[in-house]
Amino acid sequence: MKILFAIQGTGNGHISRAREIVPLLQQYGELDLLVSGTQAEVSLSQPLKYKFHGFSFVFGTSGGVDKWATYKIMNTRRLWHDIHSLPLKQYDLIVNDFEPVSAWACRLQKIPSVSLSHQCSFASPKTPRPAKLSFGEWLLKYYSPTTHHIGFHFERYDDFIHTPVIRSEIRNLETSNLGHYTVYLPAYDDKMLTRLLKKTERVQWHIFSKRQKTVYQEANVRILPVNNESFNSSLASCEGLLTGGGFEGPAEALFLQKKVLMIPMKNQYEQQCNALAASQLGVPVINEIDDHFIYHINNWLNDDKKLHVNFPDETAQIVDNMVKQYANADVVLS
Repeated sequence: MKILFAIQGTGNGHISRAREIVPLLQQYGELDLLVSGTQAEVSLSQPLKYKFHGFSFVFGTSGGVDKWATYKIMNTRRLWHDIHSLPLKQYDLIVNDFEPVSAWACRLQKIPSVSLSHQCSFASPKTPRPAKLSFGEWLLKYYSPTTHHIGFHFERYDDFIHTPVIRSEIRNLETSNLGHYTVYLPAYDDKMLTRLLKKTERVQWHIFSKRQKTVYQEANVRILPVNNESFNSSLASCEGLLTGGGFEGPAEALFLQKKVLMIPMKNQYEQQCNALAASQLGVPVINEIDDHFIYHINNWLNDDKKLHVNFPDETAQIVDNMVKQYANADVVLS
């Protein structure tokens, strides 16, 4: 059997989840890997068959997307070419983690594909989202369209939605509490975060930054470049995680029974949805960093309540069921 696994390369969550899924898919036949996107620091250990520029956004420094930087890296002509030139008829199964090039190539060639992603959980109306819908709803539906869906979210909101994929390297971590707090807020400026977090003098902070190449310390704040091993080590030994409105990071922290505080990106619909779902579990959410930020931070620091989640290790069974059900599927897009 020939399998293609296409992975979104914007942000680190998709690649991190793929590190767990790739070895499982390799058990079923010859596996080719495709990655599109330009904003991930985490990489796969296996070689890629295809690497595309894709359709990515760039994190800003004020809590949202840097629209100008995003515009500058856009290459719609190249995207069009990649979609129209990708050979897919050789594959018995095409698995997609929110990756647009292969998804639209499948659609054009009328070849079925399977979403194995967090984003496809929004195909269900039961998945939490804000009362006021936005353009983001359209984007989630059409950015990477597939014929079949296997979703992941904080809870099983529908029959095709599973709890998060927690990587084996996270499940096997020895946890402790050294008292520091881990920070991953890639849409905010490191210097601004440092200036604010220095006000909590009794607390040590580890800020993981997409913009820094070396480690440095300023008062009670340490700034580190994003690195899988060092981030996992910090997370395993922290008191809590201060992060954005992503999915994998908060899920892994909750699994490790760490406190979590989320600040979803501005005007980023998926992150707003994630924050809403997390808040329903009891995770505190701050909508933006403003004059009240330190007040909210101190409340969180002083709150000893930790949530208990049930994220069982079902990834191997999910992959096995997917291969048996959808390999050589004959359903096509109209």
